[in-house]
Amino acid sequence: MALIKQMDLVSTFKPHWFSSGPDAADKRIQEELKATCEIPRHVAIIMDGNGRWARMKGKTRIEGHIAGVDSVRDVVEACAELGVGYLTLFTFSTENWKRPEKEVSALMQLLIKVIGRETRELHDNNIRFNVIGDMNQLSEKVRKVLNGTIELTKNNSKLALNIALSYSGKWDIVQACKSIAYEVSAGRLDPASVNEQLFTSYLSTSTTPDPELLIRTSGEFRVSNFMLWQTAYSEIYVTNTYWPDFRRSQLYDAIREFQNRERRFGQTSEQIHKQTIAASKL
Repeated sequence: MALIKQMDLVSTFKPHWFSSGPDAADKRIQEELKATCEIPRHVAIIMDGNGRWARMKGKTRIEGHIAGVDSVRDVVEACAELGVGYLTLFTFSTENWKRPEKEVSALMQLLIKVIGRETRELHDNNIRFNVIGDMNQLSEKVRKVLNGTIELTKNNSKLALNIALSYSGKWDIVQACKSIAYEVSAGRLDPASVNEQLFTSYLSTSTTPDPELLIRTSGEFRVSNFMLWQTAYSEIYVTNTYWPDFRRSQLYDAIREFQNRERRFGQTSEQIHKQTIAASKL
């Protein structure tokens, strides 16, 4: 109850998503990014630093998580406006269950409150909501709210917003292995047919392309058990900014950096250059 009262007093929640659209300066930046080079089709973000931000501000950890909601909103809006097809946010890992029970409970309450009040906005703005992770670990109340949003927005097409909740890359790989082993033991799958493409189809992200850009906030240089298979060739961008201070301007910085990198996928720079020239002549 105290948490709900605290959240009601916090003025981080704006009344409407996409209420006014980007201003002239922001729109110019977006057009420059679109014209300069390719916008990543899938952006994944490890949202880190809520607790440290709160400590620095003399606030509680849950106030740090609440403050991070505005960052989520701004980044979702910016990705949709830029034409990013998929955005995956690492919200709560399987390791996070080890945190103090009081904090975990508060996070789940915050999740219910935010998703519950934002579902209609997501739907009205053509955003498809999905969850990747072990939802069996979540309470029935949390699952009900999440499933309601998933069902309502399932046919939306502007942006796919994936929330990684009770998720870890190791869990994802293990559950894929179990599913494949079950299919083999049942005689429905030939072990010889197992390859990278088939394995990918058993992951929780089977309908989502691998992220081209992985952003990590708070200055930590690790992937923290996030999408281990899927990020094999992702460009990694690390910023010292804590998540509650991360806004679209920092997202634009990450995309600029992405556009300036050469993605070789095991080939040489010369091969990539020749392919680029050949493609330009088509």
